Amino acid sequence: MAGSSAGIVAGLTGVALTAVGFLAYQASATVPEGLATSFDASAAATAPAVERDRNRPTALPSGAGTGPRVVYALSDDRVWLVGEREKVRRTYRVTPSTVDPEPGSYFVTSRTGNTAGSDGVGIEHVVRFTSQDGVSIGFSAAVNGSVRPPDRTRRTGGIRSTRPDGDAMWQFAVINTPVVVIP
Repeated sequence: MAGSSAGIVAGLTGVALTAVGFLAYQASATVPEGLATSFDASAAATAPAVERDRNRPTALPSGAGTGPRVVYALSDDRVWLVGEREKVRRTYRVTPSTVDPEPGSYFVTSRTGNTAGSDGVGIEHVVRFTSQDGVSIGFSAAVNGSVRPPDRTRRTGGIRSTRPDGDAMWQFAVINTPVVVIP
């Protein structure tokens, strides 16, 4: 009986994989012309035109993308986690790294639960979205809770937050979540 069950499972798996492959082909064959271009990383780093409400510094700047996304303002050292219907789920200040990302649109490319930062401090909830000149750039929180400024003599890409804010980022920003960096 066990042999026939394994054969049935293998057969069903084969049918499922064939169906997924067919649907993927069908979807790629029906993409309108002009949309079927490959992803251009240089186009991702196009700076959006944004407007800020200087009377409300925690207000989400207009023109910083649409849909669920992370918005990071370089000049304000502030992050917004934006959900459905442009609802800000959370906003908080961060301690910037020594290497800033270029303003533009990116996507979360990798995540790490726990590791050591380039400064030797234990960090958690690392959410990376780009690299610049060989330095990975992303959000993280120090396990010891510190948010002290990085050593300016070292090239680092860790944008630090408090542990509660880092946990919120970890829960929100999964792989392929858009990240919009504004000046």
